[in-house]
Amino acid sequence: MISITQQVIDDVSKGFKIPSVPETLLKVHDICNDKNGNITELAALIASDIGLSSAILKTINSPFYGMNRAVSDITQAVMLLGMGSVSTLISGILIKQSFKGESAINFERLWDNASLVAQTMVYIGQNIEDKIPPENLYSAGLFHDCGIAAMSMRYTSTYLDTLLLANEDYSKSQVGHEDRLYGTNHAIMGYFIASGWKLPRDICVVILNHHEPDFLDINKPHMENLMYATLKVADNIISKINRDQNINGWDEIKDKCFDQLGIHQDKYDALFDDIEELWK
Repeated sequence: MISITQQVIDDVSKGFKIPSVPETLLKVHDICNDKNGNITELAALIASDIGLSSAILKTINSPFYGMNRAVSDITQAVMLLGMGSVSTLISGILIKQSFKGESAINFERLWDNASLVAQTMVYIGQNIEDKIPPENLYSAGLFHDCGIAAMSMRYTSTYLDTLLLANEDYSKSQVGHEDRLYGTNHAIMGYFIASGWKLPRDICVVILNHHEPDFLDINKPHMENLMYATLKVADNIISKINRDQNINGWDEIKDKCFDQLGIHQDKYDALFDDIEELWK
């Protein structure tokens, strides 16, 4: 597992453009943390932002989210999910809008892939015995590579080449290549962004460690293990569908992920087929 030292904190504070928490999300946090805050107040705030409310309804009504019935308005969504869950879901939706400026990569492609991973995580979560809050899975999927956006804005002239190198040279993980070239990596950046946006701690820990192959060997909290395993399985499924290749280190971690989720290869294959069909 990665440890966060003072040197790491100092490095992050220099030169990186970390998106501030949007005003809407700050207001959501205020309502959720106020002992007198209520669902009606939160629903009214969300409903005042047409784009945000539409995105929430679109997300939870997708076939991946697994709602038993269609959700037609924001008040209904808040009542079904709960205030804290809605706050987490909003964070995941707003992060995609928060990186603007010169970049080494196309943000649209980054967020499209993150959305695919996020929705796949939710679908997997609906099809295993252990239950993980779907909004946590969704936000973990959207945030897990958000540090790539920060890296691409910091190293505009070289970062694309680094990503291409990581896709070709599997002798190191992507964070290994980043550490060698920049002294930091996108997992660390993602952790600081997710922490600053006040995502649940288990999501932040998984983001920080999502390229660490020994995470399931030495980590203890069950929910973190479940989320890590779900992320790696979802990431591999999307990689196979989009690029016809496994993620780096898949053979090393797949059995540990399957054990954590209580599945076997045949269940993985069935999930893969279902998800591939849903994307057609």
